[in-house]
Amino acid sequence: MNSLIACPLCQSNKTKNFYKESTREYSLCFNCDFVFVPRVYHLSESEEKARYDSHNNDPEDVRYRQFLSQLLDPLLERISNNSSGLDFGSGPGPALSLMLEECGHQVDLYDKFYASNDSVFEKKYDFITATEVLEHLSDPMIELNRLVGLLKNNAYLAVMTQLLTPKIDFSNWYYKNDPSHISFFSKKTFNYLANYFRIEVFYISERVVFFKK
Repeated sequence: MNSLIACPLCQSNKTKNFYKESTREYSLCFNCDFVFVPRVYHLSESEEKARYDSHNNDPEDVRYRQFLSQLLDPLLERISNNSSGLDFGSGPGPALSLMLEECGHQVDLYDKFYASNDSVFEKKYDFITATEVLEHLSDPMIELNRLVGLLKNNAYLAVMTQLLTPKIDFSNWYYKNDPSHISFFSKKTFNYLANYFRIEVFYISERVVFFKK
């Protein structure tokens, strides 16, 4: 057990060293099954932003739209017409919000680097999307608690992040190789969060998870 590093998700001290490579280490929490990179190995904010600036998330890119449709299509089946939502961590090219607006929904944007608009945290939403965001969060519980608090009753938090499943060989897992990826969630982790927040969880795929308040 590593009692020196508390889990950044559930704050438990029941953690251990999970995996080590030349550039950084990973820890596992026995309480919530969360795998995380200790803060000492996190990128600086300038390094993190430089990494995101290099992403090519063109809203007109057909392949990128198809990728986002993994989350968009099941979300559209669940929300009412003319719903209001928040795209949290919208990035430099907010394609998902444009796709939702094309379907008649109104979407606010928030991104700490590209759309830092704190007024969104004073509103309530029918849905919130967080696509390829959770794996970047250094304080995931703080952010998730804030997002759940923005949901209206019967509203959805729609998340896209690659689930860490038992069949994955972590040493060869491509998803951990991005230096800005520091938080890794399993079904056990999301079940913990659903129980903690007293909300429902739905596993759409091994990449898409919905929470319903």
